[in-house]
Amino acid sequence: MLNGLNEPQGYSVSTQTADIASAIRHRLFERIGPQRFRVWFKNSTRFTLAGDFLKVGVANQFISGWIERHYAADLLASSRDVLGRDVQLSFAFEPSLTGNLHKTQLNRQAAQAGAGNGTHRPRHNGHNGHNGHEASVAVRRLRCRLDSFVVGPCNRLAYATIMDIAEMRPGAANPVFLHGGCGLGKTHLLHGVANSLEERTDNGRSIPWTYATGEVFTNQFLTALRRNELDEFRRRFREADVLLIDDVHFLANKKATQEEFLHTFNAIDMLGKRVVLASDAPPHMIGHFSEALISRFASGMVVRLDRPDHATRCAILRARAAHIGANGRGCAIPDDVIAYIAQEVSSNVRELEGALIRVMALASLADAQVTLPLARQALEEHVRRAEPMLTAEQIETVVATFFGLTPAEMHTSRKTRTIALARSVAMYLTRQHTRLSYPEIARVMGNKNHSTVIQAVRRMQAVLKQSGDVTWQSAAGPKQGNLCELLKRLEEQMPSTTRQASLQ
Repeated sequence: MLNGLNEPQGYSVSTQTADIASAIRHRLFERIGPQRFRVWFKNSTRFTLAGDFLKVGVANQFISGWIERHYAADLLASSRDVLGRDVQLSFAFEPSLTGNLHKTQLNRQAAQAGAGNGTHRPRHNGHNGHNGHEASVAVRRLRCRLDSFVVGPCNRLAYATIMDIAEMRPGAANPVFLHGGCGLGKTHLLHGVANSLEERTDNGRSIPWTYATGEVFTNQFLTALRRNELDEFRRRFREADVLLIDDVHFLANKKATQEEFLHTFNAIDMLGKRVVLASDAPPHMIGHFSEALISRFASGMVVRLDRPDHATRCAILRARAAHIGANGRGCAIPDDVIAYIAQEVSSNVRELEGALIRVMALASLADAQVTLPLARQALEEHVRRAEPMLTAEQIETVVATFFGLTPAEMHTSRKTRTIALARSVAMYLTRQHTRLSYPEIARVMGNKNHSTVIQAVRRMQAVLKQSGDVTWQSAAGPKQGNLCELLKRLEEQMPSTTRQASLQ
C-alpha cells in the first residue's frame, strides 16, 4: 500500500516514488515559506506521485479547496522543479489525516482564511488596461472553456443563461447569480464567459471583462484604502463591460467591503453593463450580507446548479478522459469503468474527476491497463466510506455560508455565540443526515472531543422540543429565528435529493 493506494496483486511499485514525493514536498516548503507550509501542508496533506499525476491527500474539503485555489501553481512549479516535467494535480480526502490537525493549526487556518491571506491573484484580460497594478496578472486565458462544459439536466438553465452573456445577446438577464455546492461547475462557467469574451469583438472593439474572486476584491479594496488608491481600484472594476465575481460569499461579515461592492455594482448596472456572480448559496442564505446587496443580487436571474445525474456523470468522465488522453498522459477508459466510477462517485464534478485520475494514476503506477478490477481497487477506500445522503463537509459548507463563516472558523476553539451556534447546528445536521458516529463527527469538525458533539446534539434537541428560538450576530446586528425553521432552510440548500427529516 502506498499512501492510500492499495497495490493490486501482481503489480510492483518503485519505492523511488515516495522519495520523489518527499522531494516535491521539500521544494514546496522552500517555495512558499515555513509559515504557510506549516499552516496548510504540514499535518493536513499527503503527497503521492504516480506517473504524470501528483495526488494530494487532504484532511478535509475546506483545506482541499483552499490549497487548490491558492497553491496549485506552487505545487505544479515544485513538481516541475523536481521532475523536470509537468504533472496533473488530483485532490482526495483522506480521513486518516484528520486526526493530525492540532488546535493551533486550525486556528491559524481560520485566521488566514478570514483575512484572505493567500497567493491567489485576480485575472484580467489583456485589453482592459489593468496591467500596471501590482496585484493583477494580465492573462488572455483562464483555465476553463464553455465548449468543454458538459451540459445535463442539473445545469442546463445555468449554461443557457451564461451563453446569453458570453454571446452578448440583447435582453440577457442581468445580474446573473449562480449558486450550488462545491465542484458543480460555477467557476468553470465564469472562466468560460471570460474566455469567450476574449475571443469576441464588438464593432471592432474588444470587450473588456474583469474576473476576480470575492477574496481578491476584498484584498485589493483594503490595499487601495491603505495606499489611498481608491480611484484606481474603482476604475479597474467599474470600466469592464462584464464583471465576473466568483465566491462572492467571501464578502460576508465584511461591512466596508460590501458597501464598496454595492457602489461598484450600482455603477456598472447604471451603465447597462453586466454582472455575473457565483456563490455556494443563494443570496438570502448567505449570512452577514446587507439587505441592499441581497436585493441587488436577487433582482436578476438566480440559478442553482445541482449534482449531476448518472448519465451526465458518465459524459463528464468521458470528456475528462479524452482530454487527458489528448495530452498524451492518459489511456483508454472502458465503458464499464466509466459506469462504475459514475455509480460510486456522485457528490460533485471535482470528486468525480479526482476519482478518474486516481484510477488512471494507479494504472500508471502499476504500468497496467485500466480495468474494472483495478478501478475497484483504486476506489476501495472511497466506496467504503461513501454515504448515501450527504457528507459532513457538504453540510458544514451550507451552515458556514449561512452564518457568514468559513468552515475553518467552525473548526477552531473559538466560542463566540455565532460560531458556537453554527458548530452545534452543523454537528446536529451531520448526525441526522450521515452515518458518522459521534467520534467521527468530532474528528471531521476540527478534532473535537466526541462529548462536544453529544452535548451539541442534545442542546439542539432540547430547543427543538420546545419550538425555541436561537440568536446569532450578523452584520446588521443580532438576529433571532426559530430553530426548526432555520434547520428547514438549511436542509433546502443541502445538495442531496434524499434528505432525512431532522424532526422525528
